Amino acid sequence: MYVPRRPARSEFVPVRNLRYHVLTWGEPADARPPLVLLHGWMDVGASWQFVVDAMREERFIVAPDWRGYGLTEGGGVDNYWLPDYLADLDWLLDHYAGDRAVDLVGHSMGGNVAMHYAGVRPKRLRRVVNLEGFGMPAYRADEAPARYGRWIDELKRLHAGGMDLASYPAAEGVARRLMKTNPRLTQDKADWLARQWASCTKDGEGAERWNILGDPAHKVINANLFRVDEALALYAAIEAPVLAVEASDDSLRGWWGKRYSLEEYHERLKSVRDVRIAQVDDAAHMLHHDQPERVAGLIEDFLAG
Repeated sequence: MYVPRRPARSEFVPVRNLRYHVLTWGEPADARPPLVLLHGWMDVGASWQFVVDAMREERFIVAPDWRGYGLTEGGGVDNYWLPDYLADLDWLLDHYAGDRAVDLVGHSMGGNVAMHYAGVRPKRLRRVVNLEGFGMPAYRADEAPARYGRWIDELKRLHAGGMDLASYPAAEGVARRLMKTNPRLTQDKADWLARQWASCTKDGEGAERWNILGDPAHKVINANLFRVDEALALYAAIEAPVLAVEASDDSLRGWWGKRYSLEEYHERLKSVRDVRIAQVDDAAHMLHHDQPERVAGLIEDFLAG
């Protein structure tokens, strides 16, 4: 099994009405800005371990479990909204950085949060790295009625137990699931991640079940349509330099076909005043698992400026 080179510290922080679980590495007294790592959808903060281990230098690093993921409670809600992540992040930066600007890195959903937050609080960020946080396809206003209806239907399915996450009789089953989703993930990393991504419970007879550490409510779609004009306004308000990193495998084509392409994403990035684009070869959407050394190098070189 994978053995972390730089083991993380685990702690809980009060954020709004929640106890946020946060992993940290390095020492808060580091003279450099804190480095904050934001995980993606159906992931956990520990997912960054391989990148942290691959970094050339130690520094103070913070990686939260988003609300409803990992060991952070969800607060009893039945769906999740992007604005809550923005507010949660602001609380976390108050705690870990005070009035210091931070370096912010986000993957996938975490990348989208990072980009939006950078427009909302431009003075709080020194540099931003967005790993495959593409946003969503453009939607038409006439799609709203069906969207609201689908949202209500999915809420009903959730409450009826129809959206529960899978559980497994052993951690090995979780590891196989991770490797099926990402064929480039090696066995040793999958075995380690499985024990961060899921927790073990036992029934009255001592039989184990490994349950994914994610609230099924995350599977419910957002009721509101994604607005490209709003995203572009947030991009335009970003003051920090931005590095947008993509995997060589085109995730957007696999998810959306012709509805949303890398070309359209690149066009949106033109709204950011200071942005550069990098690509990681031999990698898919989980590029921080596929090529952690390359991702760590891109992050460190960009932050060094």
